[in-house]
Amino acid sequence: MTKWIPKRETLDRPLHISIANLLRDAISAGQLAVGERLPPHRTLADNLSVSVHTVSKAYDELTRAGLVGGQVGRGTFVLDPAQTSSQPFLMERTDQGVIDLSIARPLYDNLHATRMQSALMELSSDLNPDTYLACRPNIGLEEHRQAGVEWLSKCGLNVSAGNIVMTNGVCHGMSTALSSVARPGDIVVTDVVAHHLIISLCAYLGIRLQGLQMDEEGVLPDAFEEACKQHDVKVFFTVPTLAGPSVSLMSQERREALVRIARQYDVLIIEDDVLGPLPEYRPIPISALAPERSIYLTSYTKCVMPGLRSGYLVAPEALLPTITGRLIVFSWMATPLISELASRWTKDGTADELVCWQRKKIAERHAIVAEELTGFDWAGHPSALHIWLHLPEQWTSQNIVEHAKALGVAVAPPQPFMTAQCQPLNAVRIAVGGVPHPDRFRQGLTLIKGLLKRSPEPLPQLL
Repeated sequence: MTKWIPKRETLDRPLHISIANLLRDAISAGQLAVGERLPPHRTLADNLSVSVHTVSKAYDELTRAGLVGGQVGRGTFVLDPAQTSSQPFLMERTDQGVIDLSIARPLYDNLHATRMQSALMELSSDLNPDTYLACRPNIGLEEHRQAGVEWLSKCGLNVSAGNIVMTNGVCHGMSTALSSVARPGDIVVTDVVAHHLIISLCAYLGIRLQGLQMDEEGVLPDAFEEACKQHDVKVFFTVPTLAGPSVSLMSQERREALVRIARQYDVLIIEDDVLGPLPEYRPIPISALAPERSIYLTSYTKCVMPGLRSGYLVAPEALLPTITGRLIVFSWMATPLISELASRWTKDGTADELVCWQRKKIAERHAIVAEELTGFDWAGHPSALHIWLHLPEQWTSQNIVEHAKALGVAVAPPQPFMTAQCQPLNAVRIAVGGVPHPDRFRQGLTLIKGLLKRSPEPLPQLL
């Protein structure tokens, strides 16, 4: 541990910023070397006559800057700049240096920051004031919906601007769509292992959600048809691209079979296609096969940039008045300024550039998974943002989540994705894009692999 301690009289207010700046300068000057352990929070607080909370805030500032990192049970250490993210922000959850493999989100780095900074500079010089002053039309500005026509064609959907509603991402579109076509007590069917937000949303809206049996492609046509025979099914909600425990692409034949059943029993379809054009080769959307009864949702969030919360809802003309009414109640309209950024990036090719970058980086992460988890039962796809890891019989999902947490790794348990009809699922979901640096990602997988090779132990021995 370092013996370097700043002096109390050198501090200014706010104290935590001043402490962080002194430590930053010491790291830059080489007074604190790479790998050196910083003083414990209490020790530094006592030496400087400040609160432990103040020191914690100072360390948090340095962690966010990527200069230091915590290791569970060991302390806080100076990081090697060459081994940390060079971006001016950190995606990784910083609480005690947790390697967060629990949230399926895309990667990003300085390329994204540079593109966003350039876009904001352009907006400051040539943005039409109508964009940031707009409060109508509620479905979105015409030029933004026209850009949506271009983006949606990359997703395999050919539509007119008149059928497009701008949204603040797929989650916004999902709540708008479902509340437009289903009422309390109506039955919605989906995969037995489902999108966790459709489970929550149906519960909030008082809608009865029924999970249908599935295979590696998704919902089984026979299960869908049987549900339609037994019940008055109102909506079929599906994520046919890289979802479910198999993380696979639903085939063209399966999509066509499900559409035939939906038409036969007059069931509406809500298709969540959040990954948009990220998979390089895939069948056309279900909504392209049945545009008269489908609501299609996609966004830029998962395949271009996490903070670019702009998306599209495509619906038949007959549903647009109801959808617009729900949109007004929930948010009045999607944020025009964000829609403007997305539209510009679609037109100038930036969105395509970032999709290609994302596709390449996610494929590299899957290569790491294939190396580290050789011999274990896992399912994934080179364009997916997560994998499902099926556990050896000595482990339960709850045990592995708890033991991984004790080692500083966060993985997602299956329960949030399981409908009421789902049989127990002994697996965990592992995100491949939540950790910015590939070495940290590999480290997280290595720790999990080490757990899988042995039996669970009493957790107090690990804490």
